[in-house]
Amino acid sequence: MRKIFAGMPWWVKWIAVPVIALAVFGGLITSIIGFVISVLFKVLLFVALVGGLVFLVRKFKASSGSSRDDW
Repeated sequence: MRKIFAGMPWWVKWIAVPVIALAVFGGLITSIIGFVISVLFKVLLFVALVGGLVFLVRKFKASSGSSRDDW
């Protein structure tokens, strides 16, 4: 790989090749990033909902003053 770029100017290796790679694989890269962000958002939403449920159950359980035998 080094021999291919040995006689080329610096801007070919550092500007032209990445621009071509983004043009060719740009849609794939954006779809992968979108998928990862979507999964992270769903995980955070799940954690927040479960945390809220646990908080509400503990709050109402403590305020009712009942024993565990009610369950």
